[in-house]
Amino acid sequence: MSNIPADLSYTAEHEWVSAPNADGVVRVGITDFAQDALGDVVYAQLPEPGTTVKGNDVVGEVESTKSVSDIYAPVSGEIVSRNEALDTDSALINSDPYGDGWLFEVKLSEADAIETLLSASEYEQQVG
Repeated sequence: MSNIPADLSYTAEHEWVSAPNADGVVRVGITDFAQDALGDVVYAQLPEPGTTVKGNDVVGEVESTKSVSDIYAPVSGEIVSRNEALDTDSALINSDPYGDGWLFEVKLSEADAIETLLSASEYEQQVG
């Protein structure tokens, strides 16, 4: 069974979202299940800071030795940062998907947007 941290929210597209910080910013990445299904990640195209995104929009892609997968914005808001470490070491997505392998951060345009995402137990049922 994949590693599914209880303190995160999830999407049906296998992305995780952290709880918002005091500034309403969330961190986004792909789940352990997703990185395992992708195989060895060789490249990540991420949205640039300052970009406004809408929930469910395609905002980038992750390329692995097996395939290319779209990255969706799990929430609406403004991209405030991207994980620059992935530019030189995209394998972090495989080795630490919930830590150093995060993708980007979004300042939420709607504070309650996170409530529409899946809980850890709901996501586990989906992938289980």
